[in-house]
Amino acid sequence: MFTLYIIYSAVLDKYYVGYTENIEQRIRKHNSNHKGFTGKKYDWVLKYSETFQTKQEAIKRETQIKRWKSRIKIEELIFKSPGSEHPDL
Repeated sequence: MFTLYIIYSAVLDKYYVGYTENIEQRIRKHNSNHKGFTGKKYDWVLKYSETFQTKQEAIKRETQIKRWKSRIKIEELIFKSPGSEHPDL
């Protein structure tokens, strides 16, 4: 199983979209000292996820969301999903 995920940093006020086979391990990596965009701050929290049977499906969905280039559309996806809370980031 592969997971498409969206994480959020309150310090940076930014979202990050990615995919992984192990969501818990991947979030730990985002919140560790490493090179790359998410390595700057350590407050990344999972805001949204979808699961897929194949890596190709997860990549396709990630690409679709990244092509939106719209914070508003990402937040609509997050806050309209079942079980989501009010947008008090």
